[in-house]
Amino acid sequence: MDGGAAIPVKKVAVGDRSFAEEVRKLQMGAGEEFHGETILCVTKALLQAGVSYIGGYPGAPMSHLIDVMADAKDEILDPMGIQFEQSASEAAAASLLSASIHYPMRGAVTWKSVVGTNVASDAISNLASTGVTGGSLIIIGEDYGEGSSIMQERTHAFAMKSSLPLIDPRYDMEKIVDLAERAFEMSEASNLPVFFQLRIRACHMTGSFVAKDNKVPQFSTRNPVPRAEYDVTKIVLPPASYAHEKHKFEARLPAIREYVRENDINEIFPGAGGPFGIITQGGAYSMVIRALRQLGLADAFGNTEVPIMVLNVVYPLVPEQITGFMAARESVLVVEEGNPNFIETQIAEYAHKARIDCAIHGKDVLPMAGEYTVDTVRAGVAEYMTEFAPEPYAATAGSRYQATRGAVDTANRILRDHMPEPLPARPPSFCTGCPERPIFAAMKLLMRERGPMHVSMDIGCNLFGSLPPFHVGNTVLGYGLSLASGTMVGPALDQPVIAVMGDGGFWHNGVSSGAINAQWNNYDAVLVILENGYAAATGHQRLPSSGETPVGAASEVTIENALKGLGVKWIKRVDSYDLPQTINALRDALDARGSQLRVVISDNECMLARQRRERPQKAQAMKEGRAVTQERFGVDPEVCTGDHSCMRLNGCPSLSLKHSADPLKETPIATVEDSCVACGHCGEVAHAAQLCPSFYRAEGLFNAGPLRRAAHAVNKRLLSMMGAYE
Repeated sequence: MDGGAAIPVKKVAVGDRSFAEEVRKLQMGAGEEFHGETILCVTKALLQAGVSYIGGYPGAPMSHLIDVMADAKDEILDPMGIQFEQSASEAAAASLLSASIHYPMRGAVTWKSVVGTNVASDAISNLASTGVTGGSLIIIGEDYGEGSSIMQERTHAFAMKSSLPLIDPRYDMEKIVDLAERAFEMSEASNLPVFFQLRIRACHMTGSFVAKDNKVPQFSTRNPVPRAEYDVTKIVLPPASYAHEKHKFEARLPAIREYVRENDINEIFPGAGGPFGIITQGGAYSMVIRALRQLGLADAFGNTEVPIMVLNVVYPLVPEQITGFMAARESVLVVEEGNPNFIETQIAEYAHKARIDCAIHGKDVLPMAGEYTVDTVRAGVAEYMTEFAPEPYAATAGSRYQATRGAVDTANRILRDHMPEPLPARPPSFCTGCPERPIFAAMKLLMRERGPMHVSMDIGCNLFGSLPPFHVGNTVLGYGLSLASGTMVGPALDQPVIAVMGDGGFWHNGVSSGAINAQWNNYDAVLVILENGYAAATGHQRLPSSGETPVGAASEVTIENALKGLGVKWIKRVDSYDLPQTINALRDALDARGSQLRVVISDNECMLARQRRERPQKAQAMKEGRAVTQERFGVDPEVCTGDHSCMRLNGCPSLSLKHSADPLKETPIATVEDSCVACGHCGEVAHAAQLCPSFYRAEGLFNAGPLRRAAHAVNKRLLSMMGAYE
């Protein structure tokens, strides 16, 4: 069955958005004050450092760099001869750095870590082995902690595994920009690519620095490299690979340590000296200094009498700097976010080998895992200071910590008195009008009909289907891996392999690891692709099937053609807002047992992007006096029974509750908030699930013409005569 021909392939109109202001800032020259978010400031640092090429894969919190570079093509990149690519995956982005293996070209790539680093690890390992000639920078969005959307792991382990320098800069904009530029020098001095780590909070920090002129790269599209180079020792095969490994530890890492030491990359704030001190990652310094201020041991400007060593390069460490800081101290506190405690362990080793009698504290007073927020660090620093610091520091820290704890306890007690029950949980959910929500409503209705089904989920907005009110989705293993991850589960349950992924996941890894794998192994599988036109969860970056490239050129790549090229014959495209059609398509796919891979493609643009484009157009039309129709749905309060089944099958944020004016209705009734975008899903759910007929659709007409006004007057008069209009 080939449903692809029945419904034409739909190309989305890419939502209007512009980064013109950011592009303007990137053109600032020497002496001008640059103000912006950290990720934009780092982008400016790349241009000041003379990069020849920039690439990456969009993922929070690094997407902004990719977005701005795509818009900067005409005004900045092309005139300077800088190449730019929004890569198909992190592996493709890391592979770009091969340009720097033979040639003195500076390059930078970016992605979200650790998931992106996982994907890129093969290319990274080979790159770290062969080494680079031109400076190579990997800007990592360290998505760790309370604001994270992924598993809790650190890039530090990758840096150690591949023997790559890892910069974790102190959160000062001048320092961050300086280290981003120096990272290229560090890379060239050691012939190693360099990780530059920015935590999610750091990426969105705003600050200022004094700009420099953008530097035209030595080699670029406007000044090509004179000739191709060949050096067999740079091919990662024995015996060269054995020499690479030896060279890392005999020459490259020592060169990094020498650069760090000679250029004062790590910082020491001596304070008042004394027999105690703190060693912290650069990225944790802000939490340390804030905690010290709350404990009465630092002022608002970060001045403190507590000696602090800031490790802006956390791998490799410089043993002489560490032992030098510890030599005159009885104890130090190591503030290292995350697990395992690599830094603390290495520092203990250095102290042991140097026979330094200095007690090392860290994870004994600070949590082994989890983000080091100010509250967390304050508790650990207070415990360390009260036990191991001399007077009057110990007394000050102890008394201020107890006062802070008392204030927190009082606030919690007041909150409990006024709110005896905890606030209801607010799990993340689909946006209002999201075209992916109806798919999960359809699957939930099918499960009512057929019983539980194991559904493999994927990374992206679709993963919200695993949460209330749908509870559809049993496992998730990685971007584009939903189909591959279910191939052993389906046969075990005697059901088709059922997988859901977005179009971003399909192009990232799903087409190769999922569709090819299923088709090649002849799996009885159903794949649901939610094609909303973008990598929506990371900020609406374009995809191969968006109809446009990242820089706006036309593209004719389609999901259907890719699947048909693999030999997939059962493809059906549906309008997800049409719930009966969607349920029937899913039912047909599940029933076509033994037909290899069956693919159902949901065909609706991301509602956020659509509204961002359409609302300004409607506003302009209204301003010009043109007729504009505004739709929305509502609930008839007299008909609603208060059953709330609509919510259990819908979950739209615009569908809420309100008290009923009818004294005979004890439960709240449903209501549609003003945020409704008239997608129609609530009415479709009510119809498909045979719920109450309380939903209605209304149209508001602005700037109506004479004929419509006359018709409205006649209708109003007739309704008034029938007693239905007052």
